[in-house]
Amino acid sequence: MSSNALHVPVMLQRCLDMLAPALARPGAVVVDCTLGLGGHSEALLRDFPQARLIGLDRDPAALRLAGERLAPYGDRATLVHAVYDELPEVLDRLGVPRVQGVLFDLGVSSMQLDEAERGFAYAQDAPLDMRMDQTTGVSAAEVLNTYPPGELVRILRAYGEEKFAKKIVDAVVRERAKQPFTNSARLVELIREALPQAAKRTGGNPAKRTFQALRIEVNGELAVLERAIPAAVGALAVGGRIAVLSYHSLEDRLVKQVFAAGARHTAPPGLPVIPEPYQPRLKLLTRGAELPTEEEIAENRRAAPARFRGAERIREEVAP
Repeated sequence: MSSNALHVPVMLQRCLDMLAPALARPGAVVVDCTLGLGGHSEALLRDFPQARLIGLDRDPAALRLAGERLAPYGDRATLVHAVYDELPEVLDRLGVPRVQGVLFDLGVSSMQLDEAERGFAYAQDAPLDMRMDQTTGVSAAEVLNTYPPGELVRILRAYGEEKFAKKIVDAVVRERAKQPFTNSARLVELIREALPQAAKRTGGNPAKRTFQALRIEVNGELAVLERAIPAAVGALAVGGRIAVLSYHSLEDRLVKQVFAAGARHTAPPGLPVIPEPYQPRLKLLTRGAELPTEEEIAENRRAAPARFRGAERIREEVAP
C-alpha cells in the first residue's frame, strides 16, 4: 500500500504556515523529526522549493515508504534511521551546524496503527509488540510478562494516567502466572473485567490508557522527548522556527515547559535592565496549545487529540 493512501497529515496547513517565514530563504534546512509516511515532509518540499529536508524516523518500514513518496525530490530530501533525540549527532554527521525549521508530529503513525501485526491498536487482536523500531528493544508482551507489579502500576499511572492501575495490574499478575501474554485481545478483555462498571461507561475504550502507557514505556517516548525538544531548540538558527504536534497531555506538558523556559529571561530578580546574556532565546508563536478545527476532525478522526505549539529562536545562547 502506498504511503499516500495510508496517511492524512494532521494540521498540515497550520504547520506549513508556522514554518513558512523561516523556510522562504534560499538554502533553508528543515528537519522532520518524525517522518512517518512523509505527508508533512512532502508538503514542505513542495511548498518551499528552495529548502532542503532532513527526515528522521526510528521505524525502517516508515523510512522505506516515505523514501518512495519523496523520491521525486531527489537529493533535497535526506532520510535517516534515527530516534529524534539523536538530532544533534545526525546534524553533526551531515555537516549541518544550524537549521531553519524543525517539525515534530509525535505519537503513533497511521501505518503503525493500521497494521495489526504492530500491536498498537486495542480494537483488533494482534501480537503485543508496540515497538516503533521492531529491530531493537523489548516488546509490550515482555513488559507485561516480566516487570514487577509495582513497576507496572507506576507505568500505568504515570504514562496512562490510569486511576485503576492497581486493579489492572493485579489481574495481569494473576493471569500471567497461568499463561504469558502474547496478544492484545486477551489484555483488552482482562482490562474490561478488571474495571468497575462506571469506569467502562465513559471515555471510550477502557484499554486506551493501558495501551498508551505500554507504548510509551516500550519506546521510551517521554525520556526521548525530554532530550529531543531542547536539542531541537538548540539546533535552530536565529529566526528559525519549531512546530510540535502532540497527542496527549504528558507530551504537551513537556513541550510547553521547554518553550516556556526558553521564552523567559534568566536574570536574577531585581535588575533594572536585563543584560543580553539573560534575555529570552525563544518567542512563543502560539497562545497555549492550538486545537484542530471541527472540519479537520470530521475529515480525519485521528486529528482529534492533537495539540499544536510553535516557537521562534530570537537570539543565540550567550554564556553569562
